Amino acid sequence: MNPKAEAFMRLVNIMDELREKCPWDKKQTIHTLRKLTIEEMYELVDAILDEDYEGIKEELGDIFLHLVFYAKIADEKQAFKLEDSLNAICEKLINRHPHIYGDVTAETDKEVKQNWEAIKLAEGKKSVLEGVPRSLPALVKAYRLQEKTATVGFEWDKVEDVWAKVKEEEAELQEAIAEGDQEHMEEEFGDLMFSLVNYGRFLKIDPEAALEKVNRKFKKRFQYIEEKAPKALVDMSLEEMDALWEESKGISEL
Repeated sequence: MNPKAEAFMRLVNIMDELREKCPWDKKQTIHTLRKLTIEEMYELVDAILDEDYEGIKEELGDIFLHLVFYAKIADEKQAFKLEDSLNAICEKLINRHPHIYGDVTAETDKEVKQNWEAIKLAEGKKSVLEGVPRSLPALVKAYRLQEKTATVGFEWDKVEDVWAKVKEEEAELQEAIAEGDQEHMEEEFGDLMFSLVNYGRFLKIDPEAALEKVNRKFKKRFQYIEEKAPKALVDMSLEEMDALWEESKGISEL
């Protein structure tokens, strides 16, 4: 047997045993697993951001376990079998890659995405935005919405046009601030963030990853201030804390 198939079947067999014999595993449902699956996904994201391949290997294993677990529960309820799910994704991939498994030509990743969305609509999807989950974090959702609408041509031609839109939204936010209307300020602030996400996309920057890197940098540098502070932070002036902040910038790992 192929080593990959052998390892996968080992996991499937272990899951069967645990579901039969382990009190904790027997008790789980798709609902109790959901929050644990989300946690595992975030742990994988952390490992990816750290480029920690040992961590990625471990977290992928945890996620494989969850996937097999859901399939096992579905099988028990006679909803579907594991092989049904695997075959379904295989058929979807074959159908949506006609440039590989058919006679369609797609020379660029942009053409591949356009074909993908066109095929989804032909399959009965009513909108190119249907595949964007409602529960996605807002920053990720904004990126995905823009990415999907771009496949049908709803897109600026030049990056300069996108930056001009950012400046336009910034000006509208300043106008809302001058008015003092909180609801209007929130709306314009959202518009500005949305346009910045779009600008990042044009620069080939993942805004979620970029912001998370800044979050981590901020955390490390602020913790440096806490560590080096000669007195309680509440007793320090902003200027004193800022001096330590600037000092932290000279340390490579911060």
